Amino acid sequence: MNPATISIVPTDLDPRDAYRLLISAVVPRPIGWASTIGADGPLNIAPFPLFNGVSNKDLTVMISVGQRKGQPKDTLRNAHETGEFVINIVDEDLAAAMNVTSGEWAYDVNEFDRAGLATADSIDVKVPRVAAAPIALECKVTQIIPVQDTTYTLILGRVLRFHIRSGLLRPNGQIDATLLKPVARLGGDEYAMLG
Repeated sequence: MNPATISIVPTDLDPRDAYRLLISAVVPRPIGWASTIGADGPLNIAPFPLFNGVSNKDLTVMISVGQRKGQPKDTLRNAHETGEFVINIVDEDLAAAMNVTSGEWAYDVNEFDRAGLATADSIDVKVPRVAAAPIALECKVTQIIPVQDTTYTLILGRVLRFHIRSGLLRPNGQIDATLLKPVARLGGDEYAMLG
């Protein structure tokens, strides 16, 4: 016997309610904490819970960037101008700082400073990474794709280099998630941790 179900057509809902339904159903979601730099120098870092890997050939990751007050977010602007970004993986120790960087800050506000985050130089891109991040992926923008009929834009980037904290890599070449202690996004203001 099948349990009772509710059928919902997204277009029957207010767009905000449909979005909330989606992000509470597709859980947990990894957080792509993207650091970028503007062509004129300002640093930016912001978390994106619509993030994932999309290709195993020419390793590619994706973040989905919405708008802020009808304008492109700094991450999109910077990625478009420089063609580079770094994805920093958020662990339990960085959750509070990540939350600070989710605020709506002016273009010239350095979110690294605001959140008390030290930077570390990248090797293949000019964009710095979060020094304390357990994993960081240096990425070169390969595509910027507006999502049809929405205010979202996908940024796809080829992973050029991984930075991995010592002790996280298993002998089989995979990350030990229990040691990584990643933080994932749920619906609303909720986050999830392993265990």
